Amino acid sequence: MSFPLPDHLPRQLDVSSNVLSKFDSVTLQSLNSSFASSCKAELDESIRLTKTQIHDRICADSSSFQRQLSSAKSLKERLNALSGHVQTLSVTLSDSKSGLVPVLLEALEAHQSLAQESLDADVLSDSLSHLSECRAQLDALQKLVDTGDLPPAVVACHALNSSLISVPGPLKDALVVSEIQARLRVLSNCVEELLSDAYTKSIIVNPSQVIIKPFVLVPRSLKPLPLSSVLSSISSASLASHLSTLRRDILTHYIECSFDQPTSLTVSTMKDPSGALMHVLGRFPSSPNITDTGSPLANVSTTLDFLHKQLFPTLPSTHKHSFPRSLSKPISTAVLARLLIPGLPSQLEALPAFLRIAHKAVDLEDKYIVGMLDASSEREIKAWVNNVCTHYERQRRSHILDFTRKLIVQSISSSEPTFYAQLSLSQDTPDKVGLAPTDEGDAWGLDDDGQSLNAGSRSAPEEENVWGFDDNLEEEKESQQAKPVEIVEEDPGDAWGWNDEEPVPEEPGQGEDTWDDPWGEEPSLSEVTLAVRTVPVLSQRPSADSAPATQSVSRPTGSTSRHPATSGPITEPYLVSTLAKSIIRTVEDALREGQELSSSGIFSTSPTSTTTPGALIMQSGALVLDLYRAVYPIVAAARLVRPGDVMKFSNNCCWLAEEVGRLVAHERGVLVVKDKLEECKSALQVLADSWYQDGIDKQRTALGDILASAKGFTDTSDQDRYDDCEMAISRVVREIRSAANAWKPILPKGKYYTAVGAIVEVSLQRILENILAIPDIPEVESHKLSELCRILAALEGLFVEDFSESSFVVSYVPSWLKFSYLSELLEASMADLTYLFEEGALVDFGVDELVKLVRALFADTPLRTKTLDKIMGGHPVR
Repeated sequence: MSFPLPDHLPRQLDVSSNVLSKFDSVTLQSLNSSFASSCKAELDESIRLTKTQIHDRICADSSSFQRQLSSAKSLKERLNALSGHVQTLSVTLSDSKSGLVPVLLEALEAHQSLAQESLDADVLSDSLSHLSECRAQLDALQKLVDTGDLPPAVVACHALNSSLISVPGPLKDALVVSEIQARLRVLSNCVEELLSDAYTKSIIVNPSQVIIKPFVLVPRSLKPLPLSSVLSSISSASLASHLSTLRRDILTHYIECSFDQPTSLTVSTMKDPSGALMHVLGRFPSSPNITDTGSPLANVSTTLDFLHKQLFPTLPSTHKHSFPRSLSKPISTAVLARLLIPGLPSQLEALPAFLRIAHKAVDLEDKYIVGMLDASSEREIKAWVNNVCTHYERQRRSHILDFTRKLIVQSISSSEPTFYAQLSLSQDTPDKVGLAPTDEGDAWGLDDDGQSLNAGSRSAPEEENVWGFDDNLEEEKESQQAKPVEIVEEDPGDAWGWNDEEPVPEEPGQGEDTWDDPWGEEPSLSEVTLAVRTVPVLSQRPSADSAPATQSVSRPTGSTSRHPATSGPITEPYLVSTLAKSIIRTVEDALREGQELSSSGIFSTSPTSTTTPGALIMQSGALVLDLYRAVYPIVAAARLVRPGDVMKFSNNCCWLAEEVGRLVAHERGVLVVKDKLEECKSALQVLADSWYQDGIDKQRTALGDILASAKGFTDTSDQDRYDDCEMAISRVVREIRSAANAWKPILPKGKYYTAVGAIVEVSLQRILENILAIPDIPEVESHKLSELCRILAALEGLFVEDFSESSFVVSYVPSWLKFSYLSELLEASMADLTYLFEEGALVDFGVDELVKLVRALFADTPLRTKTLDKIMGGHPVR
């Protein structure tokens, strides 16, 4: 069957294909004899044509055809001849009797058998010879062990072991070799045990003595063995273990122990009971009364001399340098960690004696550690001694800072004693600070109370008075007049009934007064009102055509709210914790100690050193201040939530900043740390100001939360809403008084009034914003709001010192006049409001605020429109 061509290839149609195609297309009706005859004729014609073409092709090249035909016949004849020759050769080679291949294979098999027998004989001869040699070595080893000749026995063990390793291959698994190896292990262990026993007999170390025997007698030995041969013969692993134990015992009992307790060492030579010579290093405890700190170094020298003479020469070459080198680092560490570093004194007077010991330690390092043990030593002792000044100063700095930390922590565990410091004010002090009276002792009223100052002075140690902070206090005590009679202040809240629901602070006549005036000033409500009332009271609302009831408007001026300036320096007392005095005393001690160290000349300045002696100790003074700033707010966090303690910490930082400035300005020898102290001064001042402001901000936030409960002071015509608003304002008054009561004995006058004025100001501003934001204020609500505003008038008493003069509340509460006029405007008529506006009394109000207030208070009438037009035209210019 022909291979079918793919459809995509061209097809050459032949006769048979044409015939078949015809048969394929014929139908049953058309398939007849004539169709078959035509197909047969076509095929016959095609065959005839093919034969004709072949014949024509042969005739066209007859010579080539004849040549190829003769070549084919010749090849057939030669092929038949070659086949006959190959058959003859195969018989000659492969015949089983006379063929060449069978005969050759038989000869090769005989030669192989003979070669194998020869090889077996050679291997057997070599094995027996090697076994004979091993047996001879084993017998010799046994004899050496029996006679106690251990060093040659060790050599024989190594030789026999090498022979057993190099046994011929056939003997590796032989039973006789295994038996020889077992006997070798037994003999090797015996030799090793005898050598270890000889070592333990020749080198003995215990807490009381070190014994080294140059010769040692072993069992069954006819003569003693030298220590050097014992150490050379013992195995490296065993020797390393013994030397490690020896190093540990020597360091523990004769190096480190010499630094831990008084010890004396002696070196002697004697004989043991068997008559063998031995060298002994004896150790005896010394009397505890001996305080010679150089004796440990002498003991170390004695120990190393003994080892260098008796032990080091006997060590084998593999350990001759490594063992002494292994002692170098531990001895250096022991000298540093057990003598020099713990013995570093904390007093300047003890330094010369310590330096002598340190130089002895350097000499010991040069002679023994470097010269005897390890020439490549890093000379740690010398490096430490060269920087002993730095180590001393770092230790002192650590002690100073640790003492400061304990001082701070201890101050928190108990109540802090306090004293009053004086804040100096310059003549060009701002107005808010210039309100202080001339006579600080009497006008500030520190001696009137007599409790806080005396308690603070008595709690401080006697010697702290050398600072001079209490000098003027003592003078005030001597010139103190009779204590004035306390005036009980009438609580303005009682008239309004806002003390009915909440407990209020006890009055002076009820025991402990939470509003006790530390300056001895307790003005009554009537006295405060007469002294400070500057806003006219409009008792009635006149009609639009009537004249205003008030004929004049008075505003406090700068001359009535300021005290006259004095020619001398102005000071203000403020409360400071004695912890601050202890801190500044520690700083001064550090500076003084650093100066003494620098001027003593004990330490010479190194040309490679970047610091001078005493510099690190002097720098610790600044670190003490940094430590106080960092630690105190953390350990006193629970205490610093109280308003008084916050301001006291601010005072402490302020006083420390002043004292640091004094040290920088007046103390000699602080140039080295002047910049650092200046930074500390600035940081303390910033800290004082930030805590002062933080104390004010906390009160502002608390007051804002209280006033938020009033909900904008709306709907006060409802009695419940009015009670809520009245309660909120009453709480504000109590909170402000409580804060003022806590701050008054602590802060200087200027800061006190500024702080109280700040919290009063934020309260007034919040109330002003809420009231002015009310779009419609009926008459009933205006009266209620006016009553609520007047409750805050009692706070004006916080800014009165002398009742013969006006209040200076306006200097510290900018919104006071605005708030006072608001309480009057809430009940004023249109005529009153117009009159006050024309007289310039309402300049604190913005035009938009007045417009909103008029629209909220008055109905829409032509008069209101006229008034609004006048107000919108701006304040009158005078």
